[in-house]
Amino acid sequence: MKANTQPLRAAVVAPHHLAAEAGAGVLGEGGNALEAMVAAAASIAVVYPHMNSIGGDGFWLIQEPGRPPLGIDASGVAAALATPAWYRERGETGRIPHRGGLAANTVAGTIAGWSEALDHSRWRWGGTMPLSRLLAPAIAHAGSGITVTRSQAETLSGKQDELVGRPEFDETFLIDGRLPEAGDHYVQSHLADVLRRLVNAGLDDFYRGEIATMLAAGLEAAGSPLRLSDLQNYRAHCVRPLVLDTAVGALQNMPPPTQGLASILILGLYQQISAAHPHKPETLEYLHALVESTKLAFRVRDRVVTDPSRLPEDPMDILQAERVAAMAREFDPQQAAPWPPSRGAGDTVWLGAVDAQGRSVSFIQSTYHEFGSGIVAPGSGVVWQNRGCSFDLDETALNALGPGRRPFHTLNPAIAQLGDGRTVVYGTMGGEGQPQTQAAIFTRAILHGYTPEQAVAAPRWLLGRTWGSGTDSLKIEDDMPAEVIDGMRRLGHLVDVVPACNSMMGHAGMLILDADGGIIGASDPRCDGAVAGVN
Repeated sequence: MKANTQPLRAAVVAPHHLAAEAGAGVLGEGGNALEAMVAAAASIAVVYPHMNSIGGDGFWLIQEPGRPPLGIDASGVAAALATPAWYRERGETGRIPHRGGLAANTVAGTIAGWSEALDHSRWRWGGTMPLSRLLAPAIAHAGSGITVTRSQAETLSGKQDELVGRPEFDETFLIDGRLPEAGDHYVQSHLADVLRRLVNAGLDDFYRGEIATMLAAGLEAAGSPLRLSDLQNYRAHCVRPLVLDTAVGALQNMPPPTQGLASILILGLYQQISAAHPHKPETLEYLHALVESTKLAFRVRDRVVTDPSRLPEDPMDILQAERVAAMAREFDPQQAAPWPPSRGAGDTVWLGAVDAQGRSVSFIQSTYHEFGSGIVAPGSGVVWQNRGCSFDLDETALNALGPGRRPFHTLNPAIAQLGDGRTVVYGTMGGEGQPQTQAAIFTRAILHGYTPEQAVAAPRWLLGRTWGSGTDSLKIEDDMPAEVIDGMRRLGHLVDVVPACNSMMGHAGMLILDADGGIIGASDPRCDGAVAGVN
């Protein structure tokens, strides 16, 4: 189901219904939210292969009642060989290519994140679900096959010039040598074998076992700077999330290298602006305030967010109440501020889970661009991410490439602990659009009283670049009221109108746990997702 109106006592929301069902099955057998999320994460890597992969990165935001939030950073670091000089030797002096071996320059952290989450589940929450149970749905879907979604078929068709033609990629993602069509039966036998190996040998095998050896050899042969030692030296790690206290409650998100700072800053600025300039939702004033809040927050993001070891300023200092209030006073209700260049596109999946004990998980997993680098190690079925193409080859740049560094991440899962006792788990895919969509669905549901289903389905907008879009304009879905669109143009916004229910606006989801333990939620009509749970 896309949404539930009768409260559940445990639930998972995901952008593909099979992933939501995999997580809900674990919850139904007494598993906790972390175990459910691993099952859902493994399944989504199989059933939405254009949006994510076990060859990508992940971030976890975990909230346990009565305890501080916890984050897991499972973002990969740059290879030891990955230096600007190494790229110059290969003729690259401008930008890192976004496809091919040179784009595959960071370790994939996803599996290490699963391992860290399951350690936390076992030692802190008493989790007992075996890995064989958690990965069983994903293995079945990979080995027996899935039905190709329209999203998968359209994405590969649109990007075939960049991807098709590499033998291992074609073997993995084409069907009998042709592009898949929506409704086709699609089998991933090599990926099923890798998942079975992870069950039998343990998740560590991805970094320090037979799978690691296979992956490293394939990546090196494809021209990647990654080597086996890079995989062997990698670990995911726990971090302290960013927290912004607002009038409605505490907003939580991930620290750098993610853009979580921007996501909660937009909401903090909007609350200040809307208090000074009251308005109703779905009006010109509402949209202008959120778009201008986005610009203010993105300027801060682009000045600050980079590898955590190189931050020019502590993000928590920026989130102090007086600084947020000072930024909000820059808002001009009568005029659009200039808009700087965008960081670029990206694709992702976001999933959320809440268990019967009220423990919540907001999770995101990605290969960056659609199908990542396009590199698949022979025999693995695992496409490798291209997150490291966001590094800068200018050694003086904020996000400069260097061995062991983490690149800037658009990924940022969100949770809010409200003053009225509710917990909100929410997020989306969508590159630049992630903070904006988070702001849209949160303000509608929490500040303006929409149901989760109404909040995620309502017309959305996107400033800058995202999945499926290469321009920096303000894109607005055409079911937004015409007077709002016209008004935004009058205020100086460069507006492009796009079809309603558009995937470029992200695949959002939301779960709201009330003070009595009931959960309501919704999955975006723009994706193939669902809310699944336990009554």
